Amino acid sequence: MIEFHFRSDLLLENKSDFSDWVNRILESEDFLQGQIDYIFCTDDYLLKLNQEYLNHDTFTDIITFDYTNGKTISGDIFISTERVQENAKSFEVDFHEELLRVMSHGVLHLMGYGDKSEEDKKMMRAKEEEKMKMFHVEP
Repeated sequence: MIEFHFRSDLLLENKSDFSDWVNRILESEDFLQGQIDYIFCTDDYLLKLNQEYLNHDTFTDIITFDYTNGKTISGDIFISTERVQENAKSFEVDFHEELLRVMSHGVLHLMGYGDKSEEDKKMMRAKEEEKMKMFHVEP
């Protein structure tokens, strides 16, 4: 099950469109859906998680907690909507596009894609672009 929780001002109107899209991402990589929770929150909320669980004292746009078991993807994906808004301005894209990028980034992490090395970052960015395009594709 894919669920959405809101700890910020963001509210997704068409949750089923987002759920269907995430399912298509999983299927495109031959993974199964477990329990995936997207938690949209503020910078401060995510900063506290970053400090408490990762010992990082910095703002970030996303933190993913992975509970995947084999090919069944499960996890908590915390997204700062304030960071997404800020990044959208910096990258000169609209909020929706940047939100899709970050949402796909989180689920790609759960599938095992990393972003520590330059090579991994290139692969992650290519996968994000590929998955974002799937949002408008009918199931």
